[in-house]
Amino acid sequence: MQHCLAAVRHAELMQRLGRVSQFFGLVVESVGPDAFVGEMCEIHSRGHDAPVVAEVLGLRDGKVLLMPYDDLKGVSLGSRVVATGRSAYTPVGEAMLGRVVDAFGVPLDGKPIPASLAQQPLRPAPINPLERARIRDVLETGVRAIDCLFTLGRGQRVGIFAGSGVGKSTLLGMIARNMNADVNVIALVGERGREVRDFVEETLGPEGLKRSVVVTATSDQPALVRVRAAHAATAIAEYFRAQGLHVVLTMDSVTRYAMAQREIGLSIGEPPTARGYTPSVFAALPRLLERGGLHESGGSLTAF
Repeated sequence: MQHCLAAVRHAELMQRLGRVSQFFGLVVESVGPDAFVGEMCEIHSRGHDAPVVAEVLGLRDGKVLLMPYDDLKGVSLGSRVVATGRSAYTPVGEAMLGRVVDAFGVPLDGKPIPASLAQQPLRPAPINPLERARIRDVLETGVRAIDCLFTLGRGQRVGIFAGSGVGKSTLLGMIARNMNADVNVIALVGERGREVRDFVEETLGPEGLKRSVVVTATSDQPALVRVRAAHAATAIAEYFRAQGLHVVLTMDSVTRYAMAQREIGLSIGEPPTARGYTPSVFAALPRLLERGGLHESGGSLTAF
């Protein structure tokens, strides 16, 4: 009965509604609903059955600032906005191994995923620093130049810096194929569409894909989707780490994540700072990158 009682406690007994009052750039402004920052809302457009999902990014002058996850076809002045009462979650589970999914956990490979997957929050509370175990064990990447000259530890976080077209993605594929780990989670954030299939089939290969989960958001998708892909991949990696597994998270790339976060910040009116990056970028980066490390279950999350 406990899950039934929990469902009743968290049920939305009253529908909270608002109306679209303005749309500029990437942001939808609405009068109402009474929503919290980070809440998922639905914008109902005329002539379209499926509503557009949007996330509350801020509040200004008594109005709600939303950013949609999809095109706003059919949305007009006065379109209805419905608050769902939910924060952003992503599906997680062992059934995702060997799969390629988008930022929402929807498979891109044409195969179904069971509906019984657990839900993991995209932005959990920060880890208590005193609960982090110290890094002591060596992690073998299978790339001899790294293992010999730049030995890594389980739970470490490493940045790979290089110019365009010199082999960063190829190196990440080598690490994913040969890594001494239980699970690989690969986030392709802002990649060109034609490069995703090449990475999965050529760089990663069937052997590497068997124990991997690939989360992708291409460059032609909205900035909010690209940011969500990075958080979804990290949440999936955290799930497997909590099961006591050794997980390797590779993200290509953090630069494009920061660019997407900059687009969002500029759209809601944040002042630009160094190279046009907004203050929210510098706040979001540590919240994302500090989620790696060792877990009290014995699992680890190493990030490239």
